[in-house]
Amino acid sequence: MGKIIFYEDRNFQGRHYECANDSADLHSYFSRCNSIRVESGCWMIYEHPNYGGYQYFLSRGDYPEYQRWMGLNDCIRSCRLIPQHRGSYRLRVYEKPEFGGQMMEFTDDCPSVYDRFRYQDIHSCSVMDGYWLFYEQPSYRGRQYFLRPGEYRKFSDWGATSPRVSSFKRITEFF
Repeated sequence: MGKIIFYEDRNFQGRHYECANDSADLHSYFSRCNSIRVESGCWMIYEHPNYGGYQYFLSRGDYPEYQRWMGLNDCIRSCRLIPQHRGSYRLRVYEKPEFGGQMMEFTDDCPSVYDRFRYQDIHSCSVMDGYWLFYEQPSYRGRQYFLRPGEYRKFSDWGATSPRVSSFKRITEFF
């Protein structure tokens, strides 16, 4: 179970909405989001309805203003609770779309794709086990993308606008 509370104003003030499961459209519950409290679970929050736009990973804790979760603005329109995963982690990344070109398999975090893969672009991937986060910049910074088990034949399948993936890590923390 998870619980996340969205507040319209900074520092947990103003109108608020409590959520315990996935929500594809939060617009009817609040008009803007300037602070968030995650009481349990790990969450992805999204700038647009239906899990679109910028994505942000949040674990248990307080986020008194949107810059604390690396948000670019006060617009949050959907959220997804990340299920607990207690098994192994396995990910294959490919240098070309449709699983083409060089492939590498990972079972652990990767702070620099270029250092390990010699490419800065990942055009497709297959998540065999676990939940993962892709980042546009090295050392787990920049735009984030949530990947669950499945096949991603092109970078737009995980919500990216470019194939730039410079780091990635497993989602291993749950509360």
